[in-house]
Order: sequence, then structure tokens, then C-alpha cells
Amino acid sequence: MPESQSIEYKLSWRDEYLKWICAFANAKGGKLYIGINDKGVVTGISESKKLLDDLPNKIIQQLGIMPEVNLLRKNKLHYIEIIVQPSSVPISFQGGYYYRSGSTKQELKGALLQQFLLTKNGKSWDELPVNAATLKDIDPLAIQYFTRYAIGSKRLPLQSKSETPKSVLEKLNLISPEGKITHAALLIFGKKPQRFFANASFKIGRFGKDDSDLLFQDVVEGNILQMADQVMDILRAKYLTSPISYNGLQRIETLEYPEDALREAILNAIVHKDYTGTSIQLSVYNNKLILWNEGKLPSDLSIKKLLGKHPSRPRNKRIAEVFFKAGFIEVWGRGIAKINDALTNAKLPKAKVREFAGGIEIELKQLQKKHVTENVT
Repeated sequence: MPESQSIEYKLSWRDEYLKWICAFANAKGGKLYIGINDKGVVTGISESKKLLDDLPNKIIQQLGIMPEVNLLRKNKLHYIEIIVQPSSVPISFQGGYYYRSGSTKQELKGALLQQFLLTKNGKSWDELPVNAATLKDIDPLAIQYFTRYAIGSKRLPLQSKSETPKSVLEKLNLISPEGKITHAALLIFGKKPQRFFANASFKIGRFGKDDSDLLFQDVVEGNILQMADQVMDILRAKYLTSPISYNGLQRIETLEYPEDALREAILNAIVHKDYTGTSIQLSVYNNKLILWNEGKLPSDLSIKKLLGKHPSRPRNKRIAEVFFKAGFIEVWGRGIAKINDALTNAKLPKAKVREFAGGIEIELKQLQKKHVTENVT
């Protein structure tokens, strides 16, 4: 059996292999075998009984966990099996946090470490408080915009219309237990969110022949609740054409990409973005557009699973909840499926989805550039 997410082989024991045990505990668990080579062939170990006695104590002292350690035998050769269960709390080794990804051990640092620690403690980044922010940083007009849509979608009662901004934030769990404004509150309802989060923006660029040929660009800032509308307005005005056709005497203008697909892709990017990273980027070309947002998939969610129906696992729980209450998104993990449904109805190819540069990239493409008799700009 080859090495995998849950199996690692080592010829002999070294104390540095405690990092591998730490990585298994922080991920889905796994088995570390001592006395087996990379091909899965048992080579045996000396002093196997001493290791059997020493390893449990060493692991408990260094990692604070108690795995199962077994002495096994094959073809008269002894080897050690260490069975590590997934830990519900973060496990560190000499101050470092390690995580099993595929058949590799990764040391978590920076934003990845922050996200890992939050997840292990049942928190998401958008729930954290911003000590420098107050209610004065919240835009009452953004609150009104939200309540109008939330009441219209029947996900908030009618009386919410007359509530104060503070009351609305409290009901949406956007104020911390200490009474502080949270990351989510500032991003969704802030007057100037970019004062606190410099990269909470949406960049749009029109390219010519290749990526080096940038023709023009726009940067959308402000609160993320109204960002999708602003992006769609700019796309209609400057970046996309609306070919004209006629049904009898009726003039019909249809955007070159279905609006439902575009809006769903934009909303997905806004809701699931890692806001500790860089801006969302939408690149528009002659016959395709590519949308990229920073943020890796959860370890147990692959691109293949993402393309089908899957449990909703939002990176930003509070942001997702507000967008749901506003009626902008659903909670069934059908974002990509909805995009593809809209593309199929428009007789366009399905979206290409891939992991790229620490984020998710979605490509919408046309079969060929349609003949345009008139542009609407």
C-alpha cells in the first residue's frame, strides 16, 4: 500500500518524526509505520521492544496525545505501527503546528495557521472583533439596504425595518461578546471597510491578446454587501456587450454571459474570499472571463465534489449568514451547479473550476464570439 493522506512509512525512528504524528493529529488522523520503506516493504527495526516502551511516553510528553502503538511482525521482521486519531484541539510540536495534506507534512504559518486555529476552536475569521472600530464606522444606509432585501426574501420579520443599526447587528451576531464590532460587520456594513481591510476590493481588468495586454481596469471598493451590484453595473457598462436580436417587433438585448451565472460567481467569490489575502480579480478577454478569489478549499472538499451538490462549508460563517438572510445566496452548496445551469440554458460551455495560486479560479467561456450588430455601453 503506497503512502497516502493517512499512511506514512519510515525506515527507522527519529524524534523529528513527532512532526508527522502532530500533522496526523491536526488533520484526519493516520498511521505512521516504523520499519517499512517508501514502497511499503517491511525492512524491520532493531530494538523494537525498547521503541514500543519509549514511544508512548515520548509522544505524550512532547505532544500531549496518546496514540495507539503496536509491535507487528511480518516475515520474521518486526515493525512499529502508530495509530493517530484526529484531535479536536490544535496540537503543536516545539511551538510549530503541522498538518497532513495528501502524503506530505506541512508547517502552518501566517494566514493558514490563523485559519486552522480558528477552525479548531469552532470560530471563523469574520467573527473576530476589531478593537479600533465603533458603531460610527457602520453605514446606516447599508443596514437599510440589507433589511429591505431580507424582509423581501422573508428571512427577517417586517419590524426589523424600524430597528436601530446596533439592534440589527446584534441579531445578526455581528457584535462580539465584548461588545466590539466584528470583521464581518465592517466588511458588510462599514462606511469604509478598506480602512481596516486594504484588500477587501474587487478588481476588474479588460485584456487584449494576452495577460500582458491590459487595456483598462476598475477597482470596486465599499461594503461587500453592495459590491456584487456595483460589479455587475460596471460589467454591463464597460466590459461586456449585449447583442441585439428581435422576436417579431420586440427588441431583445441579452448580455453575452448569462447574468445569473455572472452574479452567482461574483457572490461566491465575495462570500468565500480569504480577506487576509489579496483582492478578488476578474479578468475579461475577447471570448472568456476568469474570476479568481483567494482561499483554499477545505481539506475534505475537492474540486470534483465542489462541482456537485455538497454540504455548504462557508469560510466566513457570519458573512454567509447575512448574504443568505438578504436572499442573495442559498445554503445548499449549489453555487457552481447554479452557474452551470445558467450557462447550459444559454448554450454555453460549463464553467471550468480549478485551484490556482492559493485560491479558486472559475472560467466562463464562449464557443465563439457572437456577431454583434450593436453594443450597449
